[in-house]
Amino acid sequence: MDGVLIDSTPAVERVWRKWAIEHRLDPERVVQQAHGRRSIETIRAVAPDMDAERENVTVEQMEIEDKEGVIALNGALSLLHRLPEERFAIVTSATRPLTLARLGYAGLPAPKFMVTADDVREGKPFPEPYLKGAELLSAGPEDCLVFEDTPAGVAAARGAGMQVIAVTTTYSTHELKSADAIVSSLAEIQPEIDERSIKLCLTPASQKR
Repeated sequence: MDGVLIDSTPAVERVWRKWAIEHRLDPERVVQQAHGRRSIETIRAVAPDMDAERENVTVEQMEIEDKEGVIALNGALSLLHRLPEERFAIVTSATRPLTLARLGYAGLPAPKFMVTADDVREGKPFPEPYLKGAELLSAGPEDCLVFEDTPAGVAAARGAGMQVIAVTTTYSTHELKSADAIVSSLAEIQPEIDERSIKLCLTPASQKR
């Protein structure tokens, strides 16, 4: 969701910088850890001595309240409207309340299927979130294609045995080089849909070399 469908980077970084400063932690390190991961895992990584459960509640509320600049990314609304609802899922490191809040802020529809931070024991870069997404869709991993914007997300999809298209909204092409293809936005992808399959056509300039 974040970084693929929605531009929430300014809000994410504002929240984590504020939280880091309040706890006398290095804001740059905290922000770097936060992208593409569940907030509770970020807290455990940067502040292992804190009560992660309690801090996670605080951070989540801060993220829900910070909606400034949370907008849909180019091509997101068009792609969601074209995909059959039973054939895609949002798999996100955000909690369910935060997911619904950000989709609402960005004017995007909530999907039929979602896997959120609340639904897994181990978040990205572990494969559990994407395997649960495949299960919701009654699909094998080999039949799933993932859109990701972070190295942790690409690693999670790879670990689940899925192909990945990376979007360079948060990280550079070099940092996402393990993806199968790299695009600058979802606007570069045109779906062709029939009863048996979904074919995604990428513009020539966006194809990985």
